[in-house]
Amino acid sequence: MKIKVAIAGCGGRMGKVLLDCVAQADDLQLHAALEHKGSPFIGNTVAEGVKITDDIEGALKGADALIDFTRPEGTMVHLDICRKLGVGMVIGTTGLNAQQKAALGAAAQDIGIVFAPNMSVGVNLVFKLLETASRVLSEGYDIEIIEAHHRHKVDAPSGTALGMGEVVARTLGRDLEKCAVYGREGVTGERDSSTIGFATVRGGDIVGDHTVLYAGVGERIEITHKASSRATFAIGALRAARFLKVNRAGMYDMQDVLGLK
Repeated sequence: MKIKVAIAGCGGRMGKVLLDCVAQADDLQLHAALEHKGSPFIGNTVAEGVKITDDIEGALKGADALIDFTRPEGTMVHLDICRKLGVGMVIGTTGLNAQQKAALGAAAQDIGIVFAPNMSVGVNLVFKLLETASRVLSEGYDIEIIEAHHRHKVDAPSGTALGMGEVVARTLGRDLEKCAVYGREGVTGERDSSTIGFATVRGGDIVGDHTVLYAGVGERIEITHKASSRATFAIGALRAARFLKVNRAGMYDMQDVLGLK
């Protein structure tokens, strides 16, 4: 039996890629396609028997999982309805605050949720590599995280960059909220070796570039991931939807999905 997948934000760049990837998957079936009220895409047919709708609750009845790469406020609305209906969620939305993340944790008592700042298989492998690199390079190396995205991205640093920073900080026994530096200007003084720096680039149609730089004396180590297509995020999200088919209530991330824990 095919896994019934619903997709939020079907009129957006990521939503369209997800629609294409679901259509190409033999084990998945598009159950519903969602957009916000007032969207010009409402009513468009995206698959046989499936039109884009803003009737979230009506559309999600009978779905196995909702894939959501939208905005925090939209994701919170979807979360309440999915919890009510018992529909699992794959969440790639970035920019969620602490309260919103806590709401995900509460909902995960009743439904399966895969929440990750980046669904790319490659990026999640990089997260694992960063643990090893940070342990080995824990002394004598300054750590900077550089990320670049398209001009339309509204949050900075990216959720992926923050996720990388959290992995590094956790491995080093630091609190990212206390050691992160988000940009420098003017006379800043010498670099504090305990900090983790972030630099952000926005421009053009860059899908997503991330580099973690370990700068020592006489050498630099760079761990880089570059995405050339949003399909890489969609492919990871579909793996997460398959994971939820056999893993019910609970809070998971892509490390769980990929068996990297």
